[in-house]
Amino acid sequence: MTLLTFLQVVLRYVFNTGLIWALEATTYLFAWLILFGMSYGVRVGSHIGIDAVVKLMGPRGQRIAGLAAAILSIAYAVILLIGSINYIDTMHTMGVEAEDIPVERWKLAIILPIGFVLLGIRLIEAAWRILRGQQQTLQLGDEATEALKAHEAELAADRGARQ
Repeated sequence: MTLLTFLQVVLRYVFNTGLIWALEATTYLFAWLILFGMSYGVRVGSHIGIDAVVKLMGPRGQRIAGLAAAILSIAYAVILLIGSINYIDTMHTMGVEAEDIPVERWKLAIILPIGFVLLGIRLIEAAWRILRGQQQTLQLGDEATEALKAHEAELAADRGARQ
């Protein structure tokens, strides 16, 4: 996706030409990246979450909140899965092609149901770990803690350079 976008920029601004299908291809590739990435984000705990109130709760409250969040997220993934299956089925039935790529649109968009199935699987795994007591909440990226650690590392590096 990055190489295709770079090539398109070079072709457009250096040679005053371009690939007609590049923007649409980049759009579909970006969708694939996002829809694979969202389940990976659940797996590694990198999604951003607002958990200030949850952190104030005790372990039991955190588990209840985490399980509720997991169940609601699973429900959301199921709703989007159903919608994406209907969309793919409609595109397949109608035989709609992509605008600039000579491929049926459903083939390019098949990542929609695949991505939501993968997301659902990861959320079910997280809910199971919460139920078994292996984790308290959905694993979320803690940007504040990461920013503080990065800042402390910078300060330590500055102190080391001064000495």
